Amino acid sequence: MNIFRFAGDMTHLISILVLLLKIYATKSCSGISLKTQELYAIVFLARYLDLFTDFISVYNTAMKLVFIGSSLAIVWCMRFHRTVKRSYDRELDTFRHYFLVGASLLLGLLIHEKLSFQEILWTFSIYLEAVAILPQLVLLQRSGNVDNLTGQYVFFLGAYRGFYILNWIYRYFTEAHFGRWISVVSGLVQTALYADFFYYYFISWKNNAKLKLPS
Repeated sequence: MNIFRFAGDMTHLISILVLLLKIYATKSCSGISLKTQELYAIVFLARYLDLFTDFISVYNTAMKLVFIGSSLAIVWCMRFHRTVKRSYDRELDTFRHYFLVGASLLLGLLIHEKLSFQEILWTFSIYLEAVAILPQLVLLQRSGNVDNLTGQYVFFLGAYRGFYILNWIYRYFTEAHFGRWISVVSGLVQTALYADFFYYYFISWKNNAKLKLPS
């Protein structure tokens, strides 16, 4: 594992911790898209089925369990926690995310690196992760104002993909037979979706002002 991959994993973990902090400390999920969280839960469940068949390292296994467990815990809180669910912005979170699931599954069936059940699920999860942030970004644009913890959550989630791009560049120049081009292309698409958010995040940081997105 190189430093860029590790930094990507850590920023991804930080984003989840920030989101959990927001939910458990404030007992509120205002500004958070349940649909994005459900998509991430599907992503991790589909991608990490190899927990039952392959062992790579303790670190790898631990991270997989953390991502699966935290995503399911967040969805549960937003749906069923007596206090948290009251703050859910149901009227703003109306993105039809099932279209993203269907399109990603179809693409996974059509374009994959090798034909096997586990590989198709892995490919499906890569495609779905690339667009899973869309309901969250739409919700933030509709609400306009973004609270600090929600802004930090989305920032670290985007930074995670940025570090993974550096990881792929590093691996391209250091590995003799670098593959996984589906991950690279999907990662570039995912990072591009954050461009607008990062622009306004930088402007708010530069002006020491509250983060606001155009509706």
